[in-house]
Amino acid sequence: MRSLLRIYPGQLLAAFIIWWSLLAIAPWYRQDWLLENILVFVAVPALVWGYHRLRFSNLSYTLIFSFFCLHQLGAHYTYSEVPYRIWLQSLFGFDINIVLGIERNHYDRLVHFSFGSLLLPACAEILEARAKPEKIWRFVFPVTLIMAQSELFEIIEWQAAIHFGGPLGQAYLGTQGDIWDAQKDSFAAALGAVLAMGALSLSRRFARLRAAGYQRR
Repeated sequence: MRSLLRIYPGQLLAAFIIWWSLLAIAPWYRQDWLLENILVFVAVPALVWGYHRLRFSNLSYTLIFSFFCLHQLGAHYTYSEVPYRIWLQSLFGFDINIVLGIERNHYDRLVHFSFGSLLLPACAEILEARAKPEKIWRFVFPVTLIMAQSELFEIIEWQAAIHFGGPLGQAYLGTQGDIWDAQKDSFAAALGAVLAMGALSLSRRFARLRAAGYQRR
């Protein structure tokens, strides 16, 4: 355990376990919390198991950690009831929904956007390590991988809602009466991935230019 805590990903894992444990206490809807945490129960052990087989950059581990922390808030409160409006109003003195002219709780959109933007670097690193795409495909494949995962998750959500039905199915699906909820969620993830890919490409280009400048010196 001590050796694990000496490495940065191990420190993030310890911090996430603490965060997860706190939010596991008295969630608003325990059954929905269990459904939402299937992702965590699968993904986190997979990341630990794969650490010595495929390591991500510290940036990617930080972004993955951030995504799962956001997800745990949604699991604790249910995505449609995360009280972000109250939090922001207490911090900044205004209601973000009134400012933006919206009524719906958009925390789920934020997390879908975060799915695309925060997990894109890790997807890019996986593809570069295993598939080694070249030219424009280095930029296209990571985005399409995120989009495919987002669509798969929407299908799983839909089937889970049908299977469980009732209040649990509605809480897990979290459409809040929007018939285009799945499409908007997928769009949010795709938009996040495209923006993250652009930022990643610019940062890499800047790093190459800076390295070339050092070499000239």
